[in-house]
Amino acid sequence: MRTLLKLPPVVALLLWCALSAVHAGTPAVSAVDSIGIPVSDIERSRGFYTEVLGFTPIADREVFGAPYENLYGVFGVRLRAARLRLGDEYVELLQFETPRGRPLPVDSHSNDRWFQHVAIIVSDMSQAYAQLRAHHLKYASTAPQRLPEWNPNAGGIEAFYFRDPDDNNLEVLAFPPGKGAPKWQRKDALFLGIDHTAIVVADTQRSLSFYRDQLGLAVAGHSENYGTEQEHLNNVAGAHLKITSLRAASGPGVEFLEYLAPRDGRPNFADAKANDLFAWRTTFEATSAAGLLHELKTSGCTTVSGPCEDRFVARDNDGHFIEVTERTREMETRGRD
Repeated sequence: MRTLLKLPPVVALLLWCALSAVHAGTPAVSAVDSIGIPVSDIERSRGFYTEVLGFTPIADREVFGAPYENLYGVFGVRLRAARLRLGDEYVELLQFETPRGRPLPVDSHSNDRWFQHVAIIVSDMSQAYAQLRAHHLKYASTAPQRLPEWNPNAGGIEAFYFRDPDDNNLEVLAFPPGKGAPKWQRKDALFLGIDHTAIVVADTQRSLSFYRDQLGLAVAGHSENYGTEQEHLNNVAGAHLKITSLRAASGPGVEFLEYLAPRDGRPNFADAKANDLFAWRTTFEATSAAGLLHELKTSGCTTVSGPCEDRFVARDNDGHFIEVTERTREMETRGRD
């Protein structure tokens, strides 16, 4: 700023405007770092994700104290987090040892707005399904579904929903030739990586105002899915979905699932806490976490964290949790390549 003050006023004004325009065009977040999955028994869950789904353990840490109470908005936090990698992508299994949060409602459905899952890409759906059955899978879909060819954006995709030991929804998905990123056509492994995390939203345009306009994700695709295959994939009678995919510069995408029908999905819990077992979180990297937090607060976003310097937790329009962090040396030691 001192440099600008030494310039002639008109030149300084023009340069300031140019710098502001460049900043305005820079996405607030640069990457999706990981997806946080709450679990009640981290040893059991780590065994499931590594032995059944092929994830590799990267790091295991246990944290507690005032900074984490402030970050998660929960008093007395003691958190254990296991970071796992599949391909180029990461999840974090999150066990709040104290205080324990509420479990996933037993009558949860795929159109309830606390729904979130990760889409794990497989090279062969038949083999993946056989692997899951051999480990006594918990069904969410009735069976793997092949989406119909009349749908130009989704035709030929094979997908199947199932559940982990805590009843978290997961998806395995196989892309036909010509769909998805080129790396998803590899045949050197059965479970290849994570393409996206999907969240149920009430209104796509309202969610775009948060993820696209405020966080800076770019819209990567659209689809409208319905029919018997979609109904049996989601296990929701009459399911008719508007699907919107968004991406940051790196990491898995974020996919909106707006149910055009049925419209009876229940809203997220207004009083949800970060330690609840249905409180998944998507972790983003940002250039300035404090700056983004200020902008989100100004726009009326629900924030979970108190004052912080390099990370915070907030909730989107539908109550899904996000964590935003700046890339630091700590992140390097946690296994981010």
